[in-house]
Amino acid sequence: MNPVWQADLRKQHAVIENNCVIHFGDSTTELKDAQTGTIMADLSHYGLIRFSGDDAPTFLQSQLSCDIREINLQKAQYGSYCTPKGRVLASFLLWQQDANYFMQLPASLCIPIQKRLSLYVLRTNVQLHDASDALIRIGIAGQNAATLIEEITGLFSTNQPLGVIHHENITILFLTQNRIELIAPIENASTLWEHFSQRAKPVGANCWDWLDIQSGIPVILPETQEEFLPQMINLDAIGGISFKKGCYPGQEIVARTQYLGKLKRRMFLAHIPAVEAVKAGDELYSTDMDDQSSGNIVNAALSPNGGFDILAVIQQSSVDSSQIHWQSLQGPVLQIKSLPYSLPA
Repeated sequence: MNPVWQADLRKQHAVIENNCVIHFGDSTTELKDAQTGTIMADLSHYGLIRFSGDDAPTFLQSQLSCDIREINLQKAQYGSYCTPKGRVLASFLLWQQDANYFMQLPASLCIPIQKRLSLYVLRTNVQLHDASDALIRIGIAGQNAATLIEEITGLFSTNQPLGVIHHENITILFLTQNRIELIAPIENASTLWEHFSQRAKPVGANCWDWLDIQSGIPVILPETQEEFLPQMINLDAIGGISFKKGCYPGQEIVARTQYLGKLKRRMFLAHIPAVEAVKAGDELYSTDMDDQSSGNIVNAALSPNGGFDILAVIQQSSVDSSQIHWQSLQGPVLQIKSLPYSLPA
């Protein structure tokens, strides 16, 4: 987290641990506000890698599961970076600003993914830089989010999925009409925060993570690296995989799964009425699988209604035939919910 920005947030009564905003005084109330009100969150728990150079589009096209040709100054995209075996090392949001591309992913993965990608630059004209401290990201969410953006910035929202607007020193990403991300240099961020905090409740990072889960957007963390194929975490449902582009690491296995195999595991949205902390990577069990795990937690966040809301990759046959339990067959039963999007047949 940028130290100047961290100091500004502390002046606004932010409680910060490990470069992540925990809360602004009352995490329980903040979660309720995330469910029903208009909120704003610092997104410094995500890192940012900037790709520049004439060969950046070609380089990214050869490394990532999404189609870089679909990304432009007006449209962002989800995607993944995989091992040669097709297992996801990182999921991300990618957008273009001027001639640069920006990849947003968990801060804990920013340096290792940047180092790994740098190994393949070779003689191409591509530069990778950690831009996490240079650009501040603020999330705005709620039914009034788009209206608030228009009133404060004077910019009208776009109805295009993952639409992007650039204006002077601000970039606005419309993740949905009710969930929007502002990107600005550090010198502009404090003024933005001051303006929006008059109309939106500042909240901790867990609130934004909870909204990601409700939106069915997977975030691969160190605990779940190399656990899943991209389709298992529903990236094909949210535009994060192209089956019409050329080769990239893992492409052959991803394509074979799409066209020749039957996908046995998918990501589901669920609730766990647990008191103990539910964490990414935790195993799930069901009676039809005996002692074998039937799935794993992808992401988990405290729920405004108590317990935890989660995204989990689970054996589809187990969801159809059995109750799914957290950690053991004696553990709490998952309550499966509907995702906000349709899964490919």
